[in-house]
Amino acid sequence: MTEAKSPSLRVFFYVQHLLGIGHLARASRIASAIARDGGQVTVVTGGLPVNGFPGNDVTSVTLPPVVASSAGFSGLADQSGNPVDEAFLAHRSALLLEAFRQASPDVVIIEAFPFGRRQMRFELLPLLDAIAKADPKPKLYSSVRDILQQQKKPGRDEETVGLLRDHFDGVLVHGDPHFVRLEETFPLTEAIADKIVYTGLVAPSLPPEPDESFDIVVSAGGGAVGRDLIRTSLEAASRVAMDRRWLLVTGPNLPEQDFADLARDAPGNVELVRFRRDFPSLLRGAELSISQAGYNTVGDLLVTGCRAILVPFTAGGETEQSVRAERLEKLGLALTLPEAGLTTDLLVAAVETALSRPKPHNPDIDLDGAARTSAVLGEVCRKMT
Repeated sequence: MTEAKSPSLRVFFYVQHLLGIGHLARASRIASAIARDGGQVTVVTGGLPVNGFPGNDVTSVTLPPVVASSAGFSGLADQSGNPVDEAFLAHRSALLLEAFRQASPDVVIIEAFPFGRRQMRFELLPLLDAIAKADPKPKLYSSVRDILQQQKKPGRDEETVGLLRDHFDGVLVHGDPHFVRLEETFPLTEAIADKIVYTGLVAPSLPPEPDESFDIVVSAGGGAVGRDLIRTSLEAASRVAMDRRWLLVTGPNLPEQDFADLARDAPGNVELVRFRRDFPSLLRGAELSISQAGYNTVGDLLVTGCRAILVPFTAGGETEQSVRAERLEKLGLALTLPEAGLTTDLLVAAVETALSRPKPHNPDIDLDGAARTSAVLGEVCRKMT
């Protein structure tokens, strides 16, 4: 007699990237881990398409894309940069609710909200209502990185706690509490302590050795806000020993004219590209990385053990990357330079200092967050059956 198999977990995963691609990359890694464990995952994305994300091991639903209309995330625009109107937003909301009904999930994961993505309340609050009315009602989780943008407006944190208490079954914090705890950037954590599950950082496995090698790899995340870092690195490349090969990865969202200007000015020891699928492998083979301090880039650095110079993104009052960079510098895992006032002289000096030091030690930080998230949700599934 054949033993009956347990039904696979049906997961509905909403992720909205507005400026960079870090949120989408992290969510895609988690979704792939759930799929590898036998789950049926529907990933709903609402930003500009990014090649390779989410993976082909999940069902992908693409909403009409919106982006941040400024680096400060103050509004929404369509993919042509035009402000979106009420009809556009209503259409998106209807598509999201229909995707939820079609998926009929056991678990819903909403990336960032309600800690962030307030701009998306027009479609997420109706989704919360639909989840509450569903029969059977799926479990609902918020999926957040380890370090949050700190709120300055009165009442925002209280609003977040209210939504979590009223609607969410848990908060998946993708970090290691020995590295940074949620209460360090979210002061009302005690009010939701019963909902928090730390998963470890969502980092990749150790990549294979690269097919080609570069001495110094510079990256700017999605590229929407990394032009100055790339430009300064290009200038530094002509002042460091010319026998060192530099790879400058601008990101897919760098404007075309900026890319053309940089390519025109690149010295002979620099290769300029928008994207490299083998980026983690290139870090493994490199002597030094120069980058912002985004969650996913730092995960790649910790896995590969590459020397690092971090230039955290701070425009529009952003604080998350600065907190991460400072913590890594204290642990001896990186050097940090300021985004504001970054000069070629500062960067050249930092490159020379970083290259004179040994490669960083293996960090005592949990990097297995994708697998752990899948395991947590698998346990939810077993309790539901």
